[in-house]
Amino acid sequence: MPVETQSLATAATQAVRIALGSGAAPCVTCSFQAEDMVVLELVRREWPAIPVLFLETGYHFAEVYAYRDAMASRYALNLINLTADRTVAEQESQFGLLYESAPDRCCKLRKVEPLFRALAGYDVWFTGLRRVQSPTRANLEVVDSFLLPGGRRIPKISPLAHWTDRDVWQFAAANDIPLLSLYEQGYTSIGCEPCTQKPLNVSDPRSGRWAGRKLECGIHIEAPVAAAKD
Repeated sequence: MPVETQSLATAATQAVRIALGSGAAPCVTCSFQAEDMVVLELVRREWPAIPVLFLETGYHFAEVYAYRDAMASRYALNLINLTADRTVAEQESQFGLLYESAPDRCCKLRKVEPLFRALAGYDVWFTGLRRVQSPTRANLEVVDSFLLPGGRRIPKISPLAHWTDRDVWQFAAANDIPLLSLYEQGYTSIGCEPCTQKPLNVSDPRSGRWAGRKLECGIHIEAPVAAAKD
């Protein structure tokens, strides 16, 4: 592993250790994309049984489900699949294809609400966010404070905040972390299948998400406390 990547990994490990020392109930969200697998590796080294939260929207690629299950078995993960109040069939029966007509609402029902409910039970949140992923993440810090809908703040830790794509892939290769096969097909940022294409702009890895209609699903945006109480 290159010296620069090793240095980043050492700093990330230190951030993980400090964060784990500050709370008794940590969790890590994992989409099973490359950066999340790297964060998972770093966190598992310090806390092997950490809860791994996966947003089970019901709309993921078949490859994602297969990879999730394979990695859960390979690493004996404490995997927790977070689901929406309605099944996909119930949601589509009541509202139609929200991912086409109202993608923000679809993300809210199937990602944001389930995650925020789950986070209420933890006191440290690890993520795989990185600055280079999107303009909305350009000022990301390794350590942040996130306001949950109930009004409680928890530390939100992004150990790879300053990592490049090359750093992520080099670390994965050096540590024998197999990666999702969809990357080999040309996908660079992978979410729900109906809302994920190959990048529309080769210089923007997330340009294939939501056909360029938006940049974030909402799970990394603080929910207004007042609205959460309604």
